[in-house]
Amino acid sequence: MTLTLGFVGLGMMGLPMLENLARGETFRIHAYDRDPQRLDRLQSHPAWGRTLLPAARLADLAGCDVVITMLPNSTITNAVIEGTPDTPGLAALLPCGATLIDMGSSNPADTLRLAPLLHEAGITLIDAPVSGAVAKAASGTLAIMAGGATDDLARVQPILSRMGATLIPTGAVGSAHAMKALNNYVYAAGLLAASEAMLIAQNMDLDPAVFTQVLNASSGRNVATETKLAQFIVPHTFNGGFALALMAKDLRTADSLQQLTGVPAPQLSLCAGLWQQALESLPATADNTEIYRYLESRQGAE
Repeated sequence: MTLTLGFVGLGMMGLPMLENLARGETFRIHAYDRDPQRLDRLQSHPAWGRTLLPAARLADLAGCDVVITMLPNSTITNAVIEGTPDTPGLAALLPCGATLIDMGSSNPADTLRLAPLLHEAGITLIDAPVSGAVAKAASGTLAIMAGGATDDLARVQPILSRMGATLIPTGAVGSAHAMKALNNYVYAAGLLAASEAMLIAQNMDLDPAVFTQVLNASSGRNVATETKLAQFIVPHTFNGGFALALMAKDLRTADSLQQLTGVPAPQLSLCAGLWQQALESLPATADNTEIYRYLESRQGAE
């Protein structure tokens, strides 16, 4: 029997993820976004009109076996799942036995709250955030962290494998969202350190290309030095493919885990604070690599 899927959220990550999911026409997929213009690109997809279909309303997903949400934050995700006073959410729309996969970088506290509510309605919740940015979303090589029961993860593995090359089971529901937030903090800390070091090097008239080479051949190497300095920061293109606003949101999520766990993490608070300041200072469309621009702009003010 062909599985019927719903996909909610066709942003920078969601759209290429859906395009990969729809290849091979294994599933019957209904695509929904509150901005219908985002469906336009799908009209050139080989499966369009056959196994890849537009959904005009969230309610059009009511008969789906599995629904994937790929939304920018927990506030939006919660509204889609729980509904609003005017619009029923997926919790009310989906049939008993359905599975909901939240692939956005949601707050784990919300995931832990929603899981039992959905369970009461007979709906299984799996949290499956991704890592790899737009390039890997387009190539279908994302790393996917997945929280849920072993049997539930095995059931959705053929779906997730269409969008990612690496699937890492993380434990109970909510664990994947927590690990994703903490992972993004570790990445942000590396990007912050690399940006500060590059600014100091350039103010000493050191060759940025050579300094990047030194970092990547030495103990200072991290994913930011390897994939962000030479590619986006040194040439000042700042188009790494992950929004600064989303990084600031993920850092706020990670920062909130200090209170949840009782573990003080002053460097995490520092990172979260700096990204929030950058968010308030830079254009709304800024890329996460533009944390370097923000640090650069502070030089004269310090």
